[in-house]
Amino acid sequence: MSQSTDPTADATRDIADVAAVEVITTAAVHLMSAAAVKCGLAEDGPSGAGAEYLDLDEARKLITALAALVTASAPDIGNQHARSLRDGLRSLQLAFREASPFPDAPGDGPGEKFTGSVV
Repeated sequence: MSQSTDPTADATRDIADVAAVEVITTAAVHLMSAAAVKCGLAEDGPSGAGAEYLDLDEARKLITALAALVTASAPDIGNQHARSLRDGLRSLQLAFREASPFPDAPGDGPGEKFTGSVV
């Protein structure tokens, strides 16, 4: 019984054991978390120390990437997973709109080319 000492082989074997839906949802959660912080939704809110993390340009990129991932993967990951991801995405899109001093026109917000207008 020999143990592999090749970390690459171990990592490959570990990732091979993970279902695609888990990889997709994990990536989506990372994008959501990063976008939330960049929208000023850190634990202490936009008026606390978390305000230093507010960066709407970065948030826009993250939300657009999330919208593309959720929209493209929804048919394959099933309604149960897609619904919760869509809900989180919509919340972020609305938070972005609220944090923006000059909100985008309906349909022009981050990710709205994939999801449609959120207002």
